[in-house]
Amino acid sequence: MQRSTPVIRVGDLGKTFRVPEREPGLRAAARSLVRRRHREVRAVDEITFEVGAGEVVGFLGPNGAGKTTTLKMLSGLLYPTSGTASVLGHVPWRREKSYLRQITLIMGNRNQLQWDIPALDSFDLMRAIYRIPPEDFRQTRDEFIELLDLQDLVRKPIRNLSLGERMKMEVAGALLHRPKVLFLDEPTIGLDVTMQRRIRQFVAEYNRRFGATVLLTSHYMADVQALCRRVIVIHHGKLLYDGPLAGLGSQFAAYKTIGLSLHDGSVELGSYGEVIHRDGDHVTLRVPRVDAPRVAARLLAEVAVADLTIEDPPIEDVIEKVFATEQVD
Repeated sequence: MQRSTPVIRVGDLGKTFRVPEREPGLRAAARSLVRRRHREVRAVDEITFEVGAGEVVGFLGPNGAGKTTTLKMLSGLLYPTSGTASVLGHVPWRREKSYLRQITLIMGNRNQLQWDIPALDSFDLMRAIYRIPPEDFRQTRDEFIELLDLQDLVRKPIRNLSLGERMKMEVAGALLHRPKVLFLDEPTIGLDVTMQRRIRQFVAEYNRRFGATVLLTSHYMADVQALCRRVIVIHHGKLLYDGPLAGLGSQFAAYKTIGLSLHDGSVELGSYGEVIHRDGDHVTLRVPRVDAPRVAARLLAEVAVADLTIEDPPIEDVIEKVFATEQVD
């Protein structure tokens, strides 16, 4: 995949946490007061990647894979244990003001706006913090209010809004200073399908209008499929895959699905592949990827087929396969 000039550069980045541990029981608790034992947890294990200007990249992995830890290092909230990183030419953990004005970190399970005041007042506070010129601020604010359909909500205290409404406000507030790099950590978590779609559309439009670079984590594959052409997959802190979203299937999925519409739904198809779904005359088979063309030709020659399609497995299944691939030393 051809990429533009890197905005994010990560080289052998690692983060190890020292975690206290003790055995259960009162005696162990008393011992821990004078001699506490620790163990090291490698949250991020020497990962390397680059993200080009204007790219929207999915950063995927199961819970505990190291995704949030990586985003916190890149946004300057955590110091790494090893390795290097630069974003927009800055070392993130130096937390230079010129750097912080160009990025944002949105975490779907965290509130950043003031709870007891209307969003408009919080937006004004953001303008003061980032020293946004009044004319630019009003233009951006009004644009975001329209794009996210916030007209009837911005004068209500944040605590009076639903989860989806609050998340829209959080996204708008976090982007008022028009950051060039967006770190989005589960921005649609807990939202209904309609709100998820609205957030995705807004992120896509922001990327289109301002050429922002986006690194997105999400467990909702609809987010990834709608926004990302490229994905980075990590597991146990290690990088497993970095490439096109479509390439996940060819690298990690050893099978394809063949969808059939039959003239006679009672015909037995077990000899052609694994029947994973049957609904009347509609049948879905799972077959080895390398055998798919041959099996399809046999079906067309030997069975009364009204329609036939060959597809890669659903991306959710592929990601699950990736997560199940234990590639640790």
